[in-house]
Amino acid sequence: MTMVGSIEAAPERNEAWRKEKGETAPSSKPNSNESITSDDAGTVDEIVQDQPPALPFSKARCVAIVATLAGASFLNTVSGQAVVIVLPTIGRHLDIPDSRLQWVVSAYNLAFGCFLLLWGRIADIYGKRKIFIWGSAWVAITTVINPFLPNEIAFDLFRGLQGLGAAANVPTAIGILGTTFPPGKAKNYAFSCYAAGAPLGAIFGNLVAGLIAEYTSWKWVFGIIAILAAIITVASVFVIPPPKHTLHQDGVSVKGSVDWIGAALITVGLLVLLFALTEGNVVGWRTPWVPVLIVVAVALVVVFVLWQRHLEKTGKQAPIMKVSMFHSKRFSAAMLIMALFFSSFSGWLVFATYFYQDYQGQSVIQTTLRFLPTGVMGLICAFVVSQLLSRVPTYMMLAFGNACVAITCILFAAPIPPHTSYWAWAFIGMILSVIGADTAWPCLILFTSHSLPQADQALGGALVNACGQIGRALGLAIATAIQTAVMAKQRGVSVEDAGYMKEWEDASLAGIRAANWFHMALGLCSLSVVLVAFRGSGIIGKIPAGNAKRDEQQSAQPEEQRAADEEMGISESDDATKIRR
Repeated sequence: MTMVGSIEAAPERNEAWRKEKGETAPSSKPNSNESITSDDAGTVDEIVQDQPPALPFSKARCVAIVATLAGASFLNTVSGQAVVIVLPTIGRHLDIPDSRLQWVVSAYNLAFGCFLLLWGRIADIYGKRKIFIWGSAWVAITTVINPFLPNEIAFDLFRGLQGLGAAANVPTAIGILGTTFPPGKAKNYAFSCYAAGAPLGAIFGNLVAGLIAEYTSWKWVFGIIAILAAIITVASVFVIPPPKHTLHQDGVSVKGSVDWIGAALITVGLLVLLFALTEGNVVGWRTPWVPVLIVVAVALVVVFVLWQRHLEKTGKQAPIMKVSMFHSKRFSAAMLIMALFFSSFSGWLVFATYFYQDYQGQSVIQTTLRFLPTGVMGLICAFVVSQLLSRVPTYMMLAFGNACVAITCILFAAPIPPHTSYWAWAFIGMILSVIGADTAWPCLILFTSHSLPQADQALGGALVNACGQIGRALGLAIATAIQTAVMAKQRGVSVEDAGYMKEWEDASLAGIRAANWFHMALGLCSLSVVLVAFRGSGIIGKIPAGNAKRDEQQSAQPEEQRAADEEMGISESDDATKIRR
C-alpha cells in the first residue's frame, strides 16, 4: 500500500475560511480518514498549505487552552511521582509485601494503557472536550476515595479507576492540541508546553509528597491530587471550546460503533499477563498456572490484533486501533520506542526510590530532595527543546534522549559504593534522566501528531500513551521479578520466601542493581531502534515558511476577526497540510 502522509486539519474551519474569502475548496483535498502507511512518516521536506490565520483564537485564549490541556500532563505526572515517593509508606501502612507493592503503580499504568484506545474512539463520537471534562472529574472523585480504603485489593482497584479517568483526559488533550494548532511555531510551543507539564508535575509531586508524608498523613497526597483534578475540570468547562460537529450528532452511538470485543480482548490479555508476571514472584515461577496464564495472555493480544485487522478490512465496525497505521515502519518504531524508553525511565524512578528509602533508610523528605533536580532541570529542558524541535533532526534528539536515560540506569546499576556522595554520581544521574525524558517525549508526541490525519488525532494520542503506559506496567513487573529473584538467590531462599528489602543489606542492593541493569538494557534497545528506524527522518518540528510569515503578522490581526472566529465555534487548526518527500 502506498503512503499518503497527510495531515488534514479541520475541514469545517477551512471551508468557513474559504467561503469568507470567496475561494473554492481545492479539488485534490486528501481524505481525512486516511492514515499513514509508509516509512516516509515524519520526513518534512516540502509543505503545501493554505494561508488562513495562524491562530484559531486570540493569543490569551490559546494560552488558556494550552495551559488547561497541559494540566492533564501535569496531573498525570503528579499522580505517578507523588505516589512513587510515598510508595514504601503506603506498603507499610497497608501491609503490602515488596513483591506486590508495584501493583500500586502498575494498576494505574495498566488501566491507563488498556483504556486509552477505547476512550480515543469514544472521544471521536462524542467530542474530545466532553471526554476530557468527564475524565478529569472521574480522576477527582476516585482519588478522594482511594486513601480511605483499608486493604490492598481495594486500594489497587481504585488506583486502576484513577488510571481509567486519566486514560480519558490525557489522549484527548493531545488530540485537541493536534487539531487546534497548525504545523509551525505555535504548534511546537503548544506541544512543548504540554510536555513541560511533566517536569512541573515532577517538582510539585516530589515536594508535596515529601512534605505531606513527613509532617502529616500520606493520605493528604491523594487529597491534593483530587483538588488539582477538580480545578482542571472546572477550567476545561470554561476554556476549551465545544466542537462544531460530532459523530454523535449524525446518529452514531457507542453501542453500535465501539468495538467492545476488541476492548475486552486487549484489557483482559494485558491484565492476565501482568498478573502472571507479578504473582510469579509470590507463588514461584515453577507453579504450573503461571506459564499457562502467560501463554493465554499472549494469545489474547494476538487475537486482538487479528480482530482489529478484520474490522478495518471489512469496514463493518470502526476498530479501536487501526492496524494499517503500523504499515509504516517508522510509525511502528516510534510506538516501540515509546514502550521501551518509558519502561526504562519509569522503572528507574521506582527503583531509585527503593534505593533511598528501603535500602539507605532515608526519610520521605530526604528522598524528595534528592529527586528535586529532576523537576528543575525538566523545566529548563522543556524550554530548550521547544527551540530545538524546529532546528535539530528528530533522530538526533531521540538518540540523545535515549542515551541519557541509559547512562542514568548504568550509574544506579554499577557497583559504586553506596556511601559515595550523592553529588558525585546520583545527582548526575538525576539530571541526565530528565534531560532524556523531556527530549524524547515531545519528539514522540509531535511525530505522532504529524504522522496522522486530523480524524485520527485522538487515536494517535491514545496510542502513543498506551504504548508508554503498557510498557511501564510490564517493564516494572519484569524488573520486580528480576529484583526478587536476585535478592532470593543472595539470601539463599526461594523466590516466594524472598521477603522485604532491608536497610544496608547486600542482597537488597544486589536486587536493586539487577533491576537497573534491566532498565539499562531497555534503554539501549530503544536507542538501537532510533538509530535504525529514524535516521534521515528530517526535522519534524520544522516551521513552514508560510506559517512563520503568518506568525510575524499575527500581532496585527484584527481582534474583530478573532472574535468572529469564536462566534463561529471554530476551534481547530485551518491548515490543510501535506507532509511528503
